[in-house]
Amino acid sequence: MIPKTAYHSLILFLLSFCTLSAQKPQKLSSGEIYEQVQKLNFLGSVLYVAAHPDDENTKLISYFSNEVKARTAYLSLTRGDGGQNLIGSELRELLGVLRTQELLAARRIDGGEQLFSRANDFGFSKEPNETFSIWDKNQVLSDVVLAIRKFQPDIIINRFDHRSPGTTHGHHTASAMLSMEAFDLAGNKNSFPEQLSSLKTWQPKRIFFNTSWWFYGSEEKFEQADKSKMATINAGVYFGIKGKSNGEIAALSRSQHKCQGFGTIGTRGDEMEYLEFLKGDFAKDKNNLFEGINTTWSRVKGGEAIGKILNEIEAHFNFKDPSVHIPKLIEAYQLVSKLEDEHWRAIKKQELENIILASAGLFFEGVSSEQSTNPDSDFTLKLEAVNQGGQDIELINVTFLNNPENGIILGKKLDKNKPFKTEKRLHTLASTPYTSPYWLNEKGTLGMYTVKDMAMIGRPDSEKLKLKWSLKIAGQPLDIYREIVYKISDPEKGEIYQPFEVLPEATATVIDDVTIFSDSKTKPISVKVKSGKTNLKGTISLQVPQGWNVSPDKIDFDIVMKNDEKIVVFNVTPPSYENKGIIAPVITVDGQKYTQKLTTIQYDHIPKQSVLMPSEASVVRLNIKRSGQLIGYIEGAGDEIPQSLKQIGYDVRIIKPSEITETTLSGFDAIVMGIRAYNVITDLQFKQRYLLDYVKNGGTMVVQYNTSGRRGFNGFNVPDFSPYELNISSDRVTDENAKVSFLNATHSVLNHPNKITETDFQGWVQERGLYFPDKWASEFTPILGMKDLGETEKQGSLLVANYGKGYYIYTGLSFFRELPAGVPGAFKLFTNLISIGKKDKS
Repeated sequence: MIPKTAYHSLILFLLSFCTLSAQKPQKLSSGEIYEQVQKLNFLGSVLYVAAHPDDENTKLISYFSNEVKARTAYLSLTRGDGGQNLIGSELRELLGVLRTQELLAARRIDGGEQLFSRANDFGFSKEPNETFSIWDKNQVLSDVVLAIRKFQPDIIINRFDHRSPGTTHGHHTASAMLSMEAFDLAGNKNSFPEQLSSLKTWQPKRIFFNTSWWFYGSEEKFEQADKSKMATINAGVYFGIKGKSNGEIAALSRSQHKCQGFGTIGTRGDEMEYLEFLKGDFAKDKNNLFEGINTTWSRVKGGEAIGKILNEIEAHFNFKDPSVHIPKLIEAYQLVSKLEDEHWRAIKKQELENIILASAGLFFEGVSSEQSTNPDSDFTLKLEAVNQGGQDIELINVTFLNNPENGIILGKKLDKNKPFKTEKRLHTLASTPYTSPYWLNEKGTLGMYTVKDMAMIGRPDSEKLKLKWSLKIAGQPLDIYREIVYKISDPEKGEIYQPFEVLPEATATVIDDVTIFSDSKTKPISVKVKSGKTNLKGTISLQVPQGWNVSPDKIDFDIVMKNDEKIVVFNVTPPSYENKGIIAPVITVDGQKYTQKLTTIQYDHIPKQSVLMPSEASVVRLNIKRSGQLIGYIEGAGDEIPQSLKQIGYDVRIIKPSEITETTLSGFDAIVMGIRAYNVITDLQFKQRYLLDYVKNGGTMVVQYNTSGRRGFNGFNVPDFSPYELNISSDRVTDENAKVSFLNATHSVLNHPNKITETDFQGWVQERGLYFPDKWASEFTPILGMKDLGETEKQGSLLVANYGKGYYIYTGLSFFRELPAGVPGAFKLFTNLISIGKKDKS
């Protein structure tokens, strides 16, 4: 028997899947209620396993959830922190937060649930041994076992093949290898026994590999492959009640991965999916993955009586008035509440509660008058409840779970279509945690996030402040848990829901993540203080590294309005020698110190996210020389290099593609193309001739990495992006410490205006570079050689060619990561690129 407190944590874990994360409240149509009844009558589960957001097969997730009616979840081992971002500037941890929410948006569309491990996406790895050298394999394996024991899947499906290391991303193969191990370990009481204080062992029935012709190299080879152990599923079904095909739903789901550019067009018609049996009980009926698994109510003791009631409702569902089924739904609810099987009891009670509320037409919500509050603080809660269906409904009380003594005792009968509204001042406890991604609360490692609470491991998101609504519907008591939300009316978008958050009274953000000191002169450092409450008064100081000086010691501030900001300026003097360090602002309010910065992530397709992290910035004393002054920058998929170049004194002008003409480029000392510019800017196909003419007439053009691929799909919109033959490959060097050799040590980009040495490649982050060319015309001079362990040297990371009177440079080096991280050598090398052919300027 699971201890009461531990089981409560498990229930919260299960209920979290149903949370809408401050989206508009779910209002089910009668057709959607009917589909929920169908899912209610299916007691089977599928777990899909892969490595990253966007790895999942949304067609299969939607198929199992919407056609089979199985409880379906996607376990993504990472949150995608190491990827790129096509829609904004968020990278690393912030990108992980964004991609987490995109996964949740996808699941809201395809009907699946979302799970994670503590693995940190540290960037590309070429094979699983490299992956496991950075991940803590035992911890990640523990997390996969934990997910299986919590979710209790009958079937596991791996996205990738565990038998083919080195053929795809190391994270991919690692996810399949861990899934195969966990399949056996989850049912073994001697494996990770600490989990069994709150969970039971669980043995899935069978595990598959979601294969396709792609894994075989060609459709012809796949046709010839032995398919005796392959299940075949036609996922191209049509849902008449939805008016959509499964391919259309899957496309809508996949298109939520906007920051990775995975928007796709819906499909219709037959679409075959292939699942290779790997381990477990082999199904005799290869087209029925649940063959031999009891998915009816008779699966659980006492379930047959429940199934009889609910199957009758499904068979004779009243689409015009679902409320007629409430008496029978309540009868089933009472029986479900008595089930001995704690797992299915929790899941089916939650499903039944949602169906009963939807059938009754009951609307209720708690809305804060402010978007955020603080620990040990008051806020105004507005309650609204409307009985739209005319059932016998009584609102007994509403309990504020954070501080139950702050509950609201009502005893209010809800008359048909008569809105009930009231307000209440609530008080948060001093111990209330901040609303921020829980996996970022403690410092982790390159490969792992630190999460010590087992009840939180695997959850997609942090807990929000909740209310418990105690109701009676047709005499049946129900306790319903809902998040408090914040709601506004936007003149353009109408009603908008946002999360209600608990935030610090004060946060501070250094305006520039990196400040470069190219000499010993003092520079101003601006810090933004943000108020989390009205009438905020305090002081702020700035901690600097040893050898650096700051004045004044502290600055007083007074901010009257909540959410207002004030900029304070410190004067920082660097040492005379090259040095890199961290500065950190510290706010003091009434003796309480605040050391976090607040970052907001806000896009239309996800709920607003507030992320709290240590408030730190880099300062770099750098002896650097440069040539030229005016730089034109054509933005690609989003990076912070323009700000970095401004730090070392360049005048950087952003050039919009529409502004590119034969005359507008002539005054620039260099033109820099942002990362993946040729992948994402279709208009460049009309403007490329002007860019090449600029080079031909004496200009310098630096093209940063673009991805290889077919035109229009992570490929080139511009076939003639280079004046000479240049073939972009998938070659990359993922070891940021890989030895770098100088192929042409006398070339000016290694000598002017800064002398580049081996030490300039120290301290790089995440990788050396990516998508290096593997073939190029003789006009190009390769500058650098580098390789990952066990591979041949890659010589395409930096190529320079004369074209007419100017220079065309192509580089796959990851300057977009290194410059914002303040890597001194990367600054020097990039300065040399844009200074080529020009006289020195101090």
